[in-house]
Amino acid sequence: MTDWLEHTVQIEVPVPIEFVWSLWSDLEQMTIWMKWIESVKILEDNPELSRWKLASGGFNFTWLARIVQVIPNQIIEWQSVDGLPNKGAIRFYDRKDCSIVKMTFAYGVPGIIGRLLDSAIGEIVESTVMADLERFKEYAIKAYGDRQ
Repeated sequence: MTDWLEHTVQIEVPVPIEFVWSLWSDLEQMTIWMKWIESVKILEDNPELSRWKLASGGFNFTWLARIVQVIPNQIIEWQSVDGLPNKGAIRFYDRKDCSIVKMTFAYGVPGIIGRLLDSAIGEIVESTVMADLERFKEYAIKAYGDRQ
């Protein structure tokens, strides 16, 4: 039996929603700000699928993910179809002079191990992803400024 461990983090980015969306919707460039993601490759024969590799703290995981929902400037939702079981969504909220980026993700782990892992590493996972969002914010501000 698999337990799903879920986390949510969000950040305010002082950049227009269209620009924030353009950065996130190019999945292969996520490695620029998500340091725990080693690579993302969109499958040439099926652009709804992408191969992901996570490498952090001696752990290496891979998975194949399917984009299950896209609403421009609002949401990108995914679910793994092979490898590390995971699912989630990136939601975007337009606040006129800034954007809110909210990431909710979950990963599956076997029963009791999941409960032990959640209490042991849940905060570490969230702080790691929050650091990634901080890097995204800095990257977006710089990239948007360079464009002006």
